[in-house]
Amino acid sequence: MNAPNPLDTMRASGYLRADGRKGIRNYVVVAYLVECAHHVARTIASKYEPQAVQLIGFPGCYLSDYADSMMQSLCTHPNVGAVLLVSLGCEEFKRSALAEVISSSGRPVDVLVIQEQGGTRSTIEKGFTIVDDLRAEVEKGGRTPFTAADLMIGTECGGSDGTSALTANPAIGLAFDGICAAGGTAMFEETCELFGCEAHMTDRAVTPELAQAIDAAMAKAHQYHTDLGYSSFGGGNITGGLTTIEEKSLGAYAKSGSAPIVGMLKPAVRPSGPGLYLMDTVNDGGLRFGIPNINDNATVIEMVASGCHMVLFSTGRGSVVGSAIAPIVKICANPRTFRNLSEDMDVDAGKVLEQRATLDDVALEILETVRRTAEGVPTKSEGLGHQEFILTYKTFEPLGPGCLPI
Repeated sequence: MNAPNPLDTMRASGYLRADGRKGIRNYVVVAYLVECAHHVARTIASKYEPQAVQLIGFPGCYLSDYADSMMQSLCTHPNVGAVLLVSLGCEEFKRSALAEVISSSGRPVDVLVIQEQGGTRSTIEKGFTIVDDLRAEVEKGGRTPFTAADLMIGTECGGSDGTSALTANPAIGLAFDGICAAGGTAMFEETCELFGCEAHMTDRAVTPELAQAIDAAMAKAHQYHTDLGYSSFGGGNITGGLTTIEEKSLGAYAKSGSAPIVGMLKPAVRPSGPGLYLMDTVNDGGLRFGIPNINDNATVIEMVASGCHMVLFSTGRGSVVGSAIAPIVKICANPRTFRNLSEDMDVDAGKVLEQRATLDDVALEILETVRRTAEGVPTKSEGLGHQEFILTYKTFEPLGPGCLPI
């Protein structure tokens, strides 16, 4: 891209957190700690505008180190200003430990236990009072300058078709190059479908040790899906014109751009500095929990847990999902889909196919949308109230020493 980078002139004002990170939103989060508390938490959150209060949670009764680390990271995300935890009371989630992590991060936090509060109605009414107080508390915080160097951006494919690899995905790759050039942090994933791209990624790794770690992550993903007997390639991809997982992989890889890969992450692990990162999203160990990324939002929220302020979401068939905590920017690959679903799409990358724009033009439009979103302008999914969220069971081992060389 020869045109000026819109991020170079970004003049956002963020929310400074105690750990030095800055948020582009200032949500109160209502978090349920077991499915039995979901209705109560949802009823509390639904009283408020989605831009003020967000709903997240974990449905399982039983202990999960993965869910624990994810919830700790999400509840202390830079876009989160305060948290209300909603517990049934007899689940195994360590609510007191989670509350302590949140409090230690400098955020106001409160806990409601339904079995101790008197039941559904009593807990909901108490929840309204607490959220009102939390909202008043977060609004007292000041603002601080937020530049491109503070940005952390993820990317995801969803509802891919034959146009995705031709328009939206390479345009996101060019935008990722622009984010890295401006001093920001970019994150791509989908190790469950990057098969055939291993050598391209290892060639871009900044150290031999990182290259080995990427190779090992891809070998693990390949073995996992071989054991599963199913890859990340669905009927919608086929009817949309894709023929193989390798063909889909090339499109997924295009979103990463051309910058050096400076590290590899696992969910809820923060990058150690600016630049481009690969996230490994396939759980460690043998086949245990089924499909590791059961839908797009499962991996979106993993990138959010690692600190992403927003996620660039490429779609050809048309996906309308958003996300809790971090705004989703929808980049539509197919011009027909964009015309049909324009109320849900932020950027029309399909105009490249109709020769109404170049890939560079679309990349600049994506970067301009990132700038506006960071400055507080709601994305389409935000304006429609989307805040999809899913958290299931996975198992991850700690990162090896070669994964974060900087």
